Amino acid sequence: MNVLLLYNPKAGTRVFPDELDRVIEAFQNKGKQVIPHRLSGTDQMEAFLKNQDMESVEKILVAGGDGTIHQVVNTMMHLDIHKPIGIFPTGTANDFSQYFGIPKDIDGMIKVALRDTVAHVDVGKVNDRYFINVASFGNLVDISQRVNEQAKNVLGVLAYYIKGIEEFPRLKSIRATFELDDGHMEEDIFFALVMNGKSAGAFRKLAPFSDISDGLLDVLIFKKCPVIEIVLLLMQVVNGEHPKSDHIIYAKASRIKVSCQADLTSDLDGEAGPPLPLEIQVEQKRLQIIK
Repeated sequence: MNVLLLYNPKAGTRVFPDELDRVIEAFQNKGKQVIPHRLSGTDQMEAFLKNQDMESVEKILVAGGDGTIHQVVNTMMHLDIHKPIGIFPTGTANDFSQYFGIPKDIDGMIKVALRDTVAHVDVGKVNDRYFINVASFGNLVDISQRVNEQAKNVLGVLAYYIKGIEEFPRLKSIRATFELDDGHMEEDIFFALVMNGKSAGAFRKLAPFSDISDGLLDVLIFKKCPVIEIVLLLMQVVNGEHPKSDHIIYAKASRIKVSCQADLTSDLDGEAGPPLPLEIQVEQKRLQIIK
């Protein structure tokens, strides 16, 4: 059986290409033929996957960060590919892989990727796009898109904190309408997150009650509040204490509709997403993640 290896050479500290031979050797020693593909664009990746005999493919390995996994999963969903995914978390934050406790050292990554055990996990859908970890909109949510690659490589997740603090003086609220399953609400908010996983950016306890296989998404709405109270709120977020805050609405839902009068776009796993309005839903246990 063949194993496809899709790797982003620019992810994180850009060291994964130096480890390619070790990965290939480990799989060859198990009688698996690795077919590597250097990621440089979604069109090229889609063409590569279309040309593969999927009947002979055992699993698909992905080396990169959340954005890389996001692109691969969207392509797999578009092509209706159902294969286990092995993750080599070589990006900056690696939130999705954090959920499964995948090691950060290359030997540990290889050990996990060689396994046959999988977790059947949910994937979120926003309009005609998919997300693995988080969909968001409002102020601050596109920070990961605006932090330059050099800063991320040098500072890691600290770069997200610094960029966020820079944005505080310009923080403005927006009026948004939410439909959560059968519920309805309208709020003045700073931003909102719809979580499939537990963490985003550098916040490891952002959705402490999230279960990635329960068929539900965790919705966090950050309501408008005095800017001076935001620092305390962020400290609560770091410690996972924010669900009890008066400035947060924390709910679970399988279907969410979001609209607002402002001209806003969304962010999906750190990548630019579709503009509002958004229709969000869950495709339960659609992905197989090697663990």
